[in-house]
Amino acid sequence: MGYENIKFPEGSTFLVTGSAGFIGSNLVEAILNLGHEVRGLDNFSTGKKRNVEEFLDNPNYEFIEGDIRDFDTCRKACEGIDFVLNQAAWGSVPRSIEMPLFYEEVNIKGTLNMMEAARQNEVKKFIYASSSSVYGDEPNLPKKEGREGNVFSPYALTKKVNEECGKLYTQLYGLDTYGLRYFNVFGRRQDPNGAYAAVIPKFIKQLLNDEQPTINGDGRQSRDFTYIENVIEANLKVCNASHEAAGQAYNIAYGGREYLIDIYTYLLKALGKDTQPIFGPDRKGDIKHSNADISKAKELLGYSPKWSFQKGIQAAIKWYKENL
Repeated sequence: MGYENIKFPEGSTFLVTGSAGFIGSNLVEAILNLGHEVRGLDNFSTGKKRNVEEFLDNPNYEFIEGDIRDFDTCRKACEGIDFVLNQAAWGSVPRSIEMPLFYEEVNIKGTLNMMEAARQNEVKKFIYASSSSVYGDEPNLPKKEGREGNVFSPYALTKKVNEECGKLYTQLYGLDTYGLRYFNVFGRRQDPNGAYAAVIPKFIKQLLNDEQPTINGDGRQSRDFTYIENVIEANLKVCNASHEAAGQAYNIAYGGREYLIDIYTYLLKALGKDTQPIFGPDRKGDIKHSNADISKAKELLGYSPKWSFQKGIQAAIKWYKENL
C-alpha cells in the first residue's frame, strides 16, 4: 500500500475530522489496520453514516458526532490526541460560488477552530487538507509550491487562508502544521451522487446504470488524478515529518496528467459500454489543466506514491461494481 511499514510510538492517538467522508473514512480504516487508536469527528453534513458504522465495533475507535464550527467540540475532540488529520470541510468549486459565506464559516472558521484546539491540547502534528485549487490562474505546468496565482473561487480562497493560518500557527505557537494540496483524489467510498459529485465516480455510476453522462467543456481539460492510497500514505508519513518541514504546504498527487475525454473512453472500454457523452458548458471557477510537481513532498516528507492512475482506476471500478 505504501504505508503499512510506517511506525508510530506505542500508544499513539489520532483524530480524524470529517471521518465519515471519503478521505476521512479511508484514513480511519488505515490507522485502525495499523493497530492505533482513532477518534473520529463528523456532523454528517456531507459524510455518510455507513462510512462510520463499520468501525464502531473496533475497540480502538471512538466517534464524536459534532461540528468543527463549535470550538468546544473541537477542544474536546483534541484531548489526549497526538496527531490531528483535519479533513473536515465542504468541497466543490461551483457549489462554493453559490454559497460563499457558508464556505467561509466551515472551511476557514472551522479549520482555525481545529488549529487552536490542537494548540491548546499540545497536539504533536496538525495535518490539514488543502487543495490544488490554490494555484488559480498560474499558467505553468507542473504546479509547484511557491508559484501560485489568483484564485478562482471561494473554495480555493478558503484553502489559501487555511495555509496562511497554518504558517502562522507554526511561526507564532510552535504547532507543527502541514497543508496537503490534494490533486483530484478518487477511489473507494467517494460519493457518486448529487450535482457536485466528483467526475470519476459519477461517470462510473451513470455508465453502470446506462445513463448518458455530461462532460463539462470539450473534455480536453487535464487533471493529476490521485488515487486514495497515495493520500493515505501522505497523511501518515507527515505524522513522522520533521519540525523543519512544518508551516508549509505540499502537493499531494501522483505527478501524472490525464485528459477527461481519455478517461471517459477508458471507462467505456472497461465497463463494456458505448454510450456517447453530452458535452455541456465549462464549469464556472474551474482551471483548465492541472499537474503536480511532487518533488518537495518527496524530499521533505518522504512521500513516494505507489498507485498510478491506471492502477487506481482499475481498483476504483472494481469497488464501485461491487458496492453500487
